[in-house]
Amino acid sequence: MDFHWFLPTNGDSRDIVGGGHGTPVGSAGGVRPLTIGYLGQIARSAEQLGFVGALTPTGAWCEDAWLTTAMLTEVTERLKFLVAFRPGLISPTLAAQMSSTFQRLSGGRLLLNVVTGGESSEQRQFGDFLDKDSRYARTAEFLTVVRGLLRGETITYEGEHVRVENARLTRVPEVAPAIYFGGSSKAAGPVAADHADVYLTWGEPPAQVAEKLAWIRTLKPDMKFGIRLHVITRDTAEAAWAEAARLLQNVSESDIAGVQAGLRTSESEGQRRMLDLHGGNRDGLVVSPNLWAGVGLVRGGAGTALVGSHTEVADRIEEYAALGISEFILSGYPHLEEAYWFGEGVLPELRRRGVWQHPAGEKNTTPAAIPFAGVPAPAPS
Repeated sequence: MDFHWFLPTNGDSRDIVGGGHGTPVGSAGGVRPLTIGYLGQIARSAEQLGFVGALTPTGAWCEDAWLTTAMLTEVTERLKFLVAFRPGLISPTLAAQMSSTFQRLSGGRLLLNVVTGGESSEQRQFGDFLDKDSRYARTAEFLTVVRGLLRGETITYEGEHVRVENARLTRVPEVAPAIYFGGSSKAAGPVAADHADVYLTWGEPPAQVAEKLAWIRTLKPDMKFGIRLHVITRDTAEAAWAEAARLLQNVSESDIAGVQAGLRTSESEGQRRMLDLHGGNRDGLVVSPNLWAGVGLVRGGAGTALVGSHTEVADRIEEYAALGISEFILSGYPHLEEAYWFGEGVLPELRRRGVWQHPAGEKNTTPAAIPFAGVPAPAPS
């Protein structure tokens, strides 16, 4: 298993923060001011705790993912950055050049999260007026060019949406960045099968996730899979569920109604599936053991959280892993503190079970003895 964290480039809070898919930023709580220093704290903590990478979102509602993560490479050493970007807003040649530069200068720490774009209203802010199916078609053409360029090929391509002539990169990375792709629409499947290394799903109940993975396997049997979830994990189940309840205490009915009205206009099939889990009300938010849909009442996109004791959350992670999920992209409010709850609670439990190990190795996991503090110092070798 590989675990990734999340960089809240639209701001953070001790409450649920809205954002994405048409949701007003900060619609459900006070926002912790966003600075590169704060994001650096999150990134360094994630790296120390054992997360492989960190997802950075894309959209009109947050800071630019490329620029932000490029800055953060200077304050981290190992952490990879899963940079979300939208095909078609820049040329595929420029996207390949940016990817190559980032990958080489960061020492191979770039991962690409391809976001086709589920909201026409937001796409139009960037000058993109294609409909949803056309955006998927363009994504396929775009990735055909990008992947060829990153392999060192000279590309001449003329499609319905993408056209380049004798395109090439002066320098290519030793290893091309892996491509992550998610989409629940019928048109998304073939694009994922042809171009993605990892297919992503939001945190639906295991039975629904199993159906989605089976669909993708019919198109690409050897696909790797990842899942996007929030987490609320504590020493006891009671403490975790108390925190989930607290997150909704400051959310008014008008907050919920306003956000849900906006999200119901979404063109995203994945967003529709998220909304169907809770129906826009506070009743029945536990949609599967330890899977809570409360986040989705006031946040677009990923709307479910694993809630429970560290042992229970580890159990649920192993349940998803048994379906074929090998990468877990997680987040929690606030992102700094919740990274520690998971990293110091769940990850050691998964290590104890023999299903996870720290990506930097185990050399730094043994507590140091402190002389004169009642703990004997290690004998000299």
